[in-house]
Amino acid sequence: MTPPKKTYVLKLYVAGNTTNSVRALKTLNHILEREFQGVYALKVIDVLKNPQLAEEDKILATPTLAKILPPPVRKIIGDLSNREKVLIGLDLLYEELTEHGADLY
Repeated sequence: MTPPKKTYVLKLYVAGNTTNSVRALKTLNHILEREFQGVYALKVIDVLKNPQLAEEDKILATPTLAKILPPPVRKIIGDLSNREKVLIGLDLLYEELTEHGADLY
């Protein structure tokens, strides 16, 4: 019996429909559909419409992706165009490497 997969809870903070915001959302959706296969919850927060949420979560720049669960909380700033950095930031790439027996040393 395989252990249950982790569920990822993510928040993407954007500032309206800027080029970087649209690119970040598109890239993130592609990564999530390909790598996470339905074991995630994504909330997109427009800081122009909800500035109090950005302030509460200490968001200083957009776009910012925050991984809430599983711990630890991680934040990635930028348009998320570097897939490897996004996966490392979400702790997925490291797990893939260790599960496949790759030598990390």
